[in-house]
Amino acid sequence: MSASTIEGYVKNGQIQLPASVHLPERAKVYVVIPDMTMTAGPLRIYSPRLIHPEQASDFQMEVVEEHP
Repeated sequence: MSASTIEGYVKNGQIQLPASVHLPERAKVYVVIPDMTMTAGPLRIYSPRLIHPEQASDFQMEVVEEHP
């Protein structure tokens, strides 16, 4: 397997390569991000979402008190 290194930039969430670079459709590429600590913004942890919101009642919390 041969490999080439091409420098590009992210613009509006899309990887932009130089205009002189022409890749065939469905070409396998690898993205290496150097110095991620310098360019990374705040981390976000997203809350899970139900595929079928009508099932939310299946996950309703039930409190059971136990007496010794």
